[in-house]
Amino acid sequence: MKKSLVLAMAMALGVTASAYAANPFSDVPAGHWAYDSVAKLAAAGVVDGYADGAFAGDKLITRYEMAQIVAKAMAKGADCDKLAAEFADELDTLGVRVAKLEKGADAVKITGEMRLRYYGYDKNGAEDDKTLLRTRIFVKGQVNDDWSATAMLENIQNIGGELGGEGGEEDTKLQRAYVNGKVGGLAVQAGRYSFCDFDGGLVYDSRVDAVQVAYGKDIKVTAAAGKVSNSSGMNVKLKDGVWGPDNTDVAKDMAYVNVATKLGMVDTKLSYYLFEEASEIGADVELYNINLAMPIAKNLKLSGVYMINESDIADADDGWVVGLNYKGAKASVPGSWGLWAKYYVQPEGTYVDPTWEAAEPNKGWEGYGVGVDYTFAKNIVAQVKYYDLEEETGAKDEQETLYAQLNLTF
Repeated sequence: MKKSLVLAMAMALGVTASAYAANPFSDVPAGHWAYDSVAKLAAAGVVDGYADGAFAGDKLITRYEMAQIVAKAMAKGADCDKLAAEFADELDTLGVRVAKLEKGADAVKITGEMRLRYYGYDKNGAEDDKTLLRTRIFVKGQVNDDWSATAMLENIQNIGGELGGEGGEEDTKLQRAYVNGKVGGLAVQAGRYSFCDFDGGLVYDSRVDAVQVAYGKDIKVTAAAGKVSNSSGMNVKLKDGVWGPDNTDVAKDMAYVNVATKLGMVDTKLSYYLFEEASEIGADVELYNINLAMPIAKNLKLSGVYMINESDIADADDGWVVGLNYKGAKASVPGSWGLWAKYYVQPEGTYVDPTWEAAEPNKGWEGYGVGVDYTFAKNIVAQVKYYDLEEETGAKDEQETLYAQLNLTF
């Protein structure tokens, strides 16, 4: 391909420069038909000459030289999808990402996660354990520029332990199916999806069939309404002296709204939650929560939540949780690690189906949890956690839980 032909294509890309730009090439005189075009492209940094100062317009160029011209034009914001597609391999070799081509290739993304978990329980001297392997496959498709659809297929295998059965049993379900998009200035999520943003999972962490809308950036308002799906069945409880998973519906209708912002160095979130007929409590759960988090030293963060308990139960006491986090393992950074510790005071009515590796007491709880996580290799993270909890009311059951997990993402 001759450079004289490249000029016409490069100009078609819409690259512009000053019409009065000086021509730097010795072999393109002022009267040449391509003088203005060469001058503009040279001034824009799209074309270069050779070491001797010549442009050599009649010389054949390689595909790599053409790819360089396309890459420079792209960097100037030129619209050159067809040329980028033609020279995609050469651009990739040059380290140039063709964003629009990548976007088309990634219209459907498939990712996954495998998690091996061990639970060891000791409740009032009654010991038990289980080991589970959970595999999740996520499929996300881009519907258009504003909307996407996501589905998640989950398989849980009982490896063994008294609570895991004899081993070999498994269950596969389509656990999530939802869409994300924009309606005016609102970010919308609708369908069956996981709510795990309820104050760090202290209130609720399972699936819901709902519609959520969010608005704002510096001050973000999020609201949702719908129905609670059934519990994941991962939580384990000692009821009437018998260990077993909780597979019952944890509530019926639900709604929540929160306002999140940053005040100086303090992350702040004010939330309202309503869960009707929560089976864990046997009544409606209604909460007003205040969340604060801030750094107090390098890599050290202090966080806390105060729970104003307006639930429909007798003597509904307020609750609170305070925690410290140091660093934190990142799946993309081998060798990264973190430590955390929390103290919990959560009476009845301050939770529905929380994120608990511990098999929580039935009548609220008080106690502490500590944990460590470490990234052994990219996308391979290990966690170990220990909880020591005591039931707040009733029989004052005591419970200790040792939890270990190896998580692989792909």
